[in-house]
Amino acid sequence: MDRDPSKKLLGMNPEQLGAVAAAVGLRPFAARQIASWLYVKRAVSIGQMTDLSKNARARMDAEGYYVGREEPKLEARSTDGTVKYLFEGVRGRDIEAVYIPDKDRATLCVSSQAGCRMGCRFCMTGQGGWQGNLDTGAIINQILSIPESESLTNIVFMGMGEPTDNIEAVLGAIDILTSPWGMAWSPRRITVSTIGKPEGVRLLLDRTQVHMAISVHSPFALERERLMPVEKAFPMRDILPMLRDYDFAHQRRLSVEYTMFAGINDDERHADALARELKGTDARVNLIRFHRTPGFEGRPSDRAVMERFRDRLNELGVVATIRASRGEDIDAACGMLAGKKQSNN
Repeated sequence: MDRDPSKKLLGMNPEQLGAVAAAVGLRPFAARQIASWLYVKRAVSIGQMTDLSKNARARMDAEGYYVGREEPKLEARSTDGTVKYLFEGVRGRDIEAVYIPDKDRATLCVSSQAGCRMGCRFCMTGQGGWQGNLDTGAIINQILSIPESESLTNIVFMGMGEPTDNIEAVLGAIDILTSPWGMAWSPRRITVSTIGKPEGVRLLLDRTQVHMAISVHSPFALERERLMPVEKAFPMRDILPMLRDYDFAHQRRLSVEYTMFAGINDDERHADALARELKGTDARVNLIRFHRTPGFEGRPSDRAVMERFRDRLNELGVVATIRASRGEDIDAACGMLAGKKQSNN
C-alpha cells in the first residue's frame, strides 16, 4: 500500500514537526524531540521514540505518520573501497549514492533528482532523462541509511540530478545537516555541485555557507554548449560575475569541475582561456578524468595531457589538481548503476 508522502516525518524541520505534534495532541516541544529521534538517534520507526507517550505514538500511527527510512536495494563494491548504493527513486527510476573512503575522509556523493533535465552530452544520468525531484527526506535517507553513515566526514551533492533544479529540497537537506536541532554538521563539510542555474546558485550562496563547485568543462561558450546544452539558457559569462561578489578566499571554497576529453578541451589554448575566465573568483580547478558512457563518443585525455594542463593553470596562478579516479570497476560514471538496473527490468 502506498503511503501518503505528506505524512513522512523524515525531511521535516521543527516547524513542520510542530504541526505534526499539534495534530496528535502533543505540546510544541515534542517537535524537537521528534527531530532528535529522526536525525540524531536515527530512529527507523515511531515506536522507537520512547520519550513520547505510548498514546502519542499510537495516535501518530493511527493518523498515518511514518518515519520514511528506506534501505538501499542494491550495492556494488569496488576493489578501491568505493561503494555504489542504489535506492528507490521516482516513477521507477532508481537513484544512486556513492560512498568514497580516502585516508581520513569518508565522503558520500548524494543524488537530488531521479534523472536530470540538463542534458549534458557526456553524462549517463542526463541521457536517461528526468523522472522527478527527490524530496528532502529522500536526500537525507541516502545519508542515514548506508552502513557507513556514522563514519561519514563529508557530503557532496554530485550524484544524479542538478541540485539547483530542485533547490528547495536541497536547501531543506542542508538545513537538517547543519542545524543544531538536526545533525549539526559544519557547512564546510558539504559541497554542492551545479551547472550554474542562476537563481539556485544565488539561493545557495545567500542561505548557506556550504562549498560550491561549478561545472564548466570548456571556457568557450559554443564548445561548452555542445557539451552542456544548458549553456544556452544559463551562460557561464552570467554566472562568473555573480560568483565574484562572494568571498571564497577564506573558509568557504569555490571549485571548478573540468572533465577532460581528448582533443576537445585539453590543450594549452583551453587552459589559458580558463585561467582568464576565472580571474578574480578565487576558484580552484578540479581536473576530472572522463569515464566513458554509452552514447557519447568522447575519449578520456591521457594522464600526461592532464598533467600539462594542470601545470599550465598553476603557472597562470590558478590552483589546479587532478582528481583521483575511483570505482572504475563498478561503473564509476554517475547514473551507470541505476541505468543498468533499469535496462535489466
